[in-house]
Amino acid sequence: MSDIKLLLILTFIFTINCSGNKVSNHHGMKSLDLKFEKLKINETNKNDIINIIGPPTIKSDFNEFKWFYIERQKTNQSLFKLGKQRIKKNNVLVVELNQLGILINKKILNLEDMNDFKYLNIETKKEFQNKNIMYDVFSSLREKINAPTRKKN
Repeated sequence: MSDIKLLLILTFIFTINCSGNKVSNHHGMKSLDLKFEKLKINETNKNDIINIIGPPTIKSDFNEFKWFYIERQKTNQSLFKLGKQRIKKNNVLVVELNQLGILINKKILNLEDMNDFKYLNIETKKEFQNKNIMYDVFSSLREKINAPTRKKN
């Protein structure tokens, strides 16, 4: 009887320890919102930005003076959700520099700024037709190549 009590106590302690600890996964820069406050417009240059935050996560392909820093934190919801995670933090810092490397604009986007996009399920129809001699030759050739596979099925 004492073995059963000991086993139940150990199981209870193990269950409490497992469910009490929430696992967080970080991706990108940590505490980006605190580092955002240290940046001063028209005072901070790109070397200061690299010293404060680090190198940018993404540089814009269209504007080499626009840098992006990303921070994402996910945590487990509960023991009953079986490891399903939810987004706790999702910050994107957009830094814009001028040609001299001086900060001219900064903006931080957080979890509330995320948009849910709704996509349309409309199919577009093609306006051209594949009715030429080469298309006919290749389609008949394709049919002859695929003919033995049709007989097997």
